[in-house]
Amino acid sequence: MPLGLDYGLIAALCWGSTDVMATVGSRRLGSLPVAAIAQGTSLLVAILLAIALGETLPTDPGTLLQSLFFGAVAAGAYLSFFTALRIGPLAVVSPVVAAYGGLTVVLAVILRGESLTPLQGFGAALATAGVVLTGVVFDGGIRGTRIVGRGVVLSLVAMLLFTILTVGLATPIRAAGWMPVVLASRLANAATVWLVLGVLLAVRSRRTAALLAGSSAGAATSPTRAAGAASLAGLLDVVGVFAFAIGLEVAPTWIVGLASSFGPVVAVIAAVTFWRERLRPSQWVGLAGIMAGLVAVALP
Repeated sequence: MPLGLDYGLIAALCWGSTDVMATVGSRRLGSLPVAAIAQGTSLLVAILLAIALGETLPTDPGTLLQSLFFGAVAAGAYLSFFTALRIGPLAVVSPVVAAYGGLTVVLAVILRGESLTPLQGFGAALATAGVVLTGVVFDGGIRGTRIVGRGVVLSLVAMLLFTILTVGLATPIRAAGWMPVVLASRLANAATVWLVLGVLLAVRSRRTAALLAGSSAGAATSPTRAAGAASLAGLLDVVGVFAFAIGLEVAPTWIVGLASSFGPVVAVIAAVTFWRERLRPSQWVGLAGIMAGLVAVALP
């Protein structure tokens, strides 16, 4: 197994489970409260682990500023993504966001000068094409192609921000180590989300109400369970971030980013099983493409 693939897959498992828990919470409480709870939980876990490891924030001012900046970028990604999960459908939204894996490969090669074997390049392209297929439907042929649902638009925003985050964090992590950078980025992430929550609570509007309110699909879940799901989402998310950051420190950016995008398989299984969401044939083909692409990348 190539170095970094294992860390990326651990992150994928955690993040796919995060998608499920965040969906449960956001459909009952609203996307912004769930994002605030999740990021608060993840920051607390990061602080406790940093204390246990004897780590602090990056000492180099430039590295610290980069870490804080990408933490703010992450906040935008999570807010977009959690709102997309609330709108749904989960079985489509999660795979669309996972396209950041393919974009990461492209940017890692262009901006960081990383290289791929021909088979790895084919696998990366196949996985990316699979992600695209899960996010569109074909009604009446190619001319009838359209994006699935309003949530997919927001998931595209999240996808772009997660791509920037993945490629950008590699530099400070390799300069200062994964723990200091994760601590700083989580601090900026949580602070940004809570600041947005405070501002929107102070400024009442229809858009604010939409972000703070759940949907009828989550009415069966009690607020206490929804808050618990949000906290679990934060825990799973930060464990995934730990694995992801360690992978970025020891392995090429492209392979960690691509492997971590495997998470939608977990989300799709949950969506089909628990929410009775239905995928179209082209979307099943897309999921098969993701799996086949990752297998090709893993081959020597």
